[in-house]
Amino acid sequence: MLLLVLVTVVIAYVSICVLVFLNQRHIVFPVPPGAREPSLPGATLLRLPGPEGSTVFALYVPAPAGAPTVVHFHGNGEQLADGAWLAQRFQEAGLGFYAVEYPGYGLAAARGPSETGIYAAAETALEHLHQQLDVPRERTVLQGQSLGSGVAVEMAKRGHGSRLVLITPYTSIVDMGARIFSWLPASLLVRDPFDSAAKAPGLKLPVLIVHGTRDEVIPVDMGQTLGTLFPNATVRLLEGKRHNDVLDQPATLQELVRFAREGT
Repeated sequence: MLLLVLVTVVIAYVSICVLVFLNQRHIVFPVPPGAREPSLPGATLLRLPGPEGSTVFALYVPAPAGAPTVVHFHGNGEQLADGAWLAQRFQEAGLGFYAVEYPGYGLAAARGPSETGIYAAAETALEHLHQQLDVPRERTVLQGQSLGSGVAVEMAKRGHGSRLVLITPYTSIVDMGARIFSWLPASLLVRDPFDSAAKAPGLKLPVLIVHGTRDEVIPVDMGQTLGTLFPNATVRLLEGKRHNDVLDQPATLQELVRFAREGT
């Protein structure tokens, strides 16, 4: 009888592991419904030829002469159009802005999302920014929010920017999985690890980390941990702020603008 119970428990546990493994991308990438084109005066929606016949979509606001361009990677519950307000804020501050859509999201919904697919789209867009739009890496500030923090870190590792901003970042998706599903072997199940913690020690560029102390999605200690792993990082903790309201205060946006300008 005991053996039967143990076998039943093992089968149930393995079945749950398989179910999580097969459905994890619906958890990591909760794609918002519909597809909307971003609209902002002075901005251009670019359609770039991407990997394997795909199209990479990017929102581009040119920078005034000599000013840096902020390259933004959005969170997992957003799409490109949701960043138009942020583009406008940087535009008003006299900076350029460039945002990249993820495969599986919004206008790029034809292909499913994955870590490698997002990296490929981001690199395609960044190569276009540097080579066709004449924005050098020295005037490129990489910025990632939530899921996008992992994309920004990878693009920094590939040498695409001179400064790095991480807004509500995680150490890795494996770590997030271990927090949420502590009873599952996250390191064996995660298909898209986005392991920023492993990459951080090798990145010497200036890093600004912004995290709310009451973040209910990504624990604030993950942002603090990353601050100890990057060799040249500043951590700004926003008292009482949650996951989705860290950019609500004008002072926070002003700090992002100042940080971006410090590299020019």
